[in-house]
Amino acid sequence: MKNKIEDLRNHLFVTIESLLDEDKPLDVERAKAVAHVASVMIESAKVEVKFLEATQAVKGTGFMQIGHDGRE
Repeated sequence: MKNKIEDLRNHLFVTIESLLDEDKPLDVERAKAVAHVASVMIESAKVEVKFLEATQAVKGTGFMQIGHDGRE
C-alpha cells in the first residue's frame, strides 16, 4: 500500500500549520474538507482493526504499520 497512517498524520499537521499561517492562511472550508476525509480514513482503519481482531488475522492492508510488539 502506498499511503500509510503516518502520511495522514503529516497531511493533518500541514493543514494545521497552513491554518495558522498569518501571511497565507488555508481556507477554512478546505481545511474542513481535509478533516472530513481524514475522519473517514480513520473510521475505515478502525473497521480494519476490528476485522483483524475478530478473525485473528495477522495481516491487514498495510495502512497501519504494526511493529513486532503489536504497537504502531
